[in-house]
Parts: sequence; structure tokens; C-alpha cells
Amino acid sequence: MPELPEVETTRRGVAPWIEGVRVAAVILRQPVLRWPVPRKLVRELPGRSILAAERRAKYLLFRAEGDRTLMLHLGMSGSLRVLQSSIPHGAHDHLDLALESGRVLRFHDPRRFGSADWVAGDPLRHPLLARLGPEPLGPGFTPEYLATACRGRRVAIKQLIMNGRIVVGVGNIYASEALFRAGIHPARAAGRIGPERIATLVAAIRAVLEAAIRQGGTTLRDFAWGEGQRGYFRPELAAYDRAGEPCLRCHGTIRAVVQGQRSTYYCPRCQR
Repeated sequence: MPELPEVETTRRGVAPWIEGVRVAAVILRQPVLRWPVPRKLVRELPGRSILAAERRAKYLLFRAEGDRTLMLHLGMSGSLRVLQSSIPHGAHDHLDLALESGRVLRFHDPRRFGSADWVAGDPLRHPLLARLGPEPLGPGFTPEYLATACRGRRVAIKQLIMNGRIVVGVGNIYASEALFRAGIHPARAAGRIGPERIATLVAAIRAVLEAAIRQGGTTLRDFAWGEGQRGYFRPELAAYDRAGEPCLRCHGTIRAVVQGQRSTYYCPRCQR
């Protein structure tokens, strides 16, 4: 599943090609993705320019003229590509924005767990976005904020930082990696972590996500950005998916457990 770094990489990849460009037509080949695509999108977006390509959590927000926003989610296997309009569409290319530049922004989604919404007004007030926590790379995600969120909580710290109402975009891979960098056991109760270690964890979350964004993300199999390049962060993972392999720090053995129906990878020596 594309996570925050993959979505942010997608945003950066497509933004130069679509910002300030007018949409000539919307071609909808599959009217139902995770839920039905609004028919108003096909009627109302053509003729409007895309003013900005933004991101909130794992949602892409393409702000258009007239106070309207195309809100896209890539789902489990979705991707966006900017292509020449002459390139034929494939079986799973469900939505095209044909641009006046002669290019097309193409939404590809084999599993159809993605979504496309046409939002009037402020998209940040949309029910899917309104209750989300701060961005992990934004100014609101501070050690003080996370310490307050952890105070008195018995929930495991990994589950807490994966809660989108606490902080958005810290998916399973990046939670495991950040906790490894911070030396914190993923099952430790959030309320039992002191302020200094909380500060270390905030810095680790930021560092892991920034590194993943710089290198294009982690999901090599399904994710492609911009004009089709794939992410290459996976070879640098220190904990995730390395069960039974030696720890890169202490040479102990990386272990795997299941937390909240998700696999968690950690070093029992380095993480306490």
C-alpha cells in the first residue's frame, strides 16, 4: 500500500506537470472505485486550471479554480502517471485528466481500493480529513505534542503512532523503522516513555520519513510515481521484514511479532 512517503513523492512528481494547467476533459472508465466517483467531476472539472497539488495524510488534493478540489486516494495499489495523451490506456487505468498541454494525468488502480472525490469549499473540512492528527513533518508534530498524546496511555507505542488521529502517515513499515532508530520497544506502553525518549522518537519518525521521500518510498512492487520510476528505500530498512537476520547495530537477531494484526520487527537487545 502506498504510504505517506510514496504519496508525497507522487505529489512532487506530478505537480510540475499539472499546476497552472487547464483540464480539457475528464475521462472516467470505471465509475465505482472504493465508492462511486461523483459524476459532477466529469462535468465540472473540464475548463478549470489546477492551481495547486497538495497532500493531507495519504490524500492528494488537486485544488482547481472555483473553490473545488479533486481529492484522490491511491488505495492499496494505485498510482498516478503523467503521460503523453497518445499513449493508450490499460485495463486498470480508470481515470484520466486530459490536460491542455497535450499530456494526461492517469490514475491506475488494479484493486480499485482507491477513491476520487470532487469537493466544494475547504477540503480539510471533509469528513475524511477533519479529525486527522498533525503531519509528522509539519510544525505541529513536536516532542511536547507527542508527550501529551502519550501521557497516561497504556496502548503500545507502535499502535499509538500508527493512529491517524494522533499523527498521520506513520504506516507499519515506518513505525517499525522509527522505533528501531529510537531504541524503543514497539510493545512498550506509550505512557511509560519519558520525555527525552519521546523527543528521540519524534526525530526518528521525521528522519525515516524524510529519507524515504528522498529515495522515492518503499513499496517496490506496486508503487510508481510521476513518469513511472519506482521507489528504492527498501534496501535501507534496518528492521522491517528482517526477522531472523542480524541487527545492523548490535548483531543480535531481529524478531517479528504481530501487533494489531500487523507484523512488527524489532531488536530485543537494542529496543527497550
